[in-house]
Amino acid sequence: MGRHSPACVGCVGAGNGDGMTEADGVDGASVLRRAGWRIIPLLGLAYMIAFMDRSNISFAARTMNADLGFSATIYGIGGGVFFASYALFEIPSNILLERVGARRWIARIMISWGLIAAAMMLVHSAWQFYALRFALGMAEAGFFPGVIFYLSLWFPREARGRAISRFYISGPLTRVVMGVLSVWLLALNGSGGLKGWQWLFLVEGLPAVLAGLLVLWLLPDRPQAVGWLSQAEKDWLAARLAEDGAGPARRHSPLAALRLPAVLLLGMVGLLTTCAYYTFTLSEPQILAQMTGWSVVSVGYLVSVGGLAGAAGMLFTGWMSDRTGTRVPFMIGSTALVLMAYALFALDGGRVTGLIAYAIYVACWGSVTLSVWMLCTDLVAPGDMAVATAMVNTMSQTGAFFGPIAWGVARDATGSFHTGFVGLAVAQALALVFVGALVRYRRKLAMGAR
Repeated sequence: MGRHSPACVGCVGAGNGDGMTEADGVDGASVLRRAGWRIIPLLGLAYMIAFMDRSNISFAARTMNADLGFSATIYGIGGGVFFASYALFEIPSNILLERVGARRWIARIMISWGLIAAAMMLVHSAWQFYALRFALGMAEAGFFPGVIFYLSLWFPREARGRAISRFYISGPLTRVVMGVLSVWLLALNGSGGLKGWQWLFLVEGLPAVLAGLLVLWLLPDRPQAVGWLSQAEKDWLAARLAEDGAGPARRHSPLAALRLPAVLLLGMVGLLTTCAYYTFTLSEPQILAQMTGWSVVSVGYLVSVGGLAGAAGMLFTGWMSDRTGTRVPFMIGSTALVLMAYALFALDGGRVTGLIAYAIYVACWGSVTLSVWMLCTDLVAPGDMAVATAMVNTMSQTGAFFGPIAWGVARDATGSFHTGFVGLAVAQALALVFVGALVRYRRKLAMGAR
């Protein structure tokens, strides 16, 4: 399958915890620190805005649905259709990113999605809602797997867990910003003749355009193109990446990538866990308000605190998995704990039980998805990376399409969230089964290397 040396499958190197040593007068740790500071904050800002623009409808939902007469089913379809177009255009987008360069393509993605996200303020009917959510997914398609592929061009495998986690924490940190900002924007209801939810879409959408221009200006395509590394440092980094099997990416059809066992297994884990995650996220403020009886403002602060917990859990997972040289225990443990959280929600044991479940959920879910991407970059050869990451994310986003729709239908049919939470627990349990299959597959590869 064009993987790394089988003896290293699932491991991330050994030594002093970062695997970076001086060679030929080059301080490898310094090279990676500078690369991290130059590219990760900018990409993290971009992902923060992307995450906000795809999920801010969760805060708009209560007033928007009431103003426009949307049922839970209509809202669920609108929430899910984003992921259908995202999945549909994921692989073509990543292929284009590889051909035209990360800087230009990521900038294009951000500018187009920012304009469409702001245009959500113009929605007045269900079909307009569906159309703009579909367009938003099409515009954003390829961003996340493109960044994962891009980071693999800069960071050797033994440092990649920390690099991905430091980028990826922008997702949970967005919850900190969104929990406060969205409440403030919704309070502008009536100002300038606009509803609060219209202000929310406008103000949270347009920053993507500015961030896209910053990417176009500041983001380098590859290490060899930058002036802040010496030629010796560039050669050192190229040699370290070559040890991972780096080389020119081969062209694959989507079916060729799907035939890689690691891609299929990781895609199934992503499909099931992402289905559950985004289904919960798109109704999160409503769930928390009903569970606690708290006001919109208090729920916003709770979401913000949850974002901090999620960021801490993700950073810990990235750091410890690089330090210990393994990813698998973190994937197993975090997947099992999120299953426990969904099961506690399904029990509907009241405010205290619900808050315990929420604490487990926010602290652990980021570790589930981070483990998927760390293992993807470990198990898939760099030559296969662009299409493989797109395929894993395509499968993941397909789950995020179906989950919100089923959740909305169940809510309309039963009038409660209970049936939906049972479904989330079942999806997470199935994900744990595929995690087990992934572990067995990894062991088989390791035994074949001996």
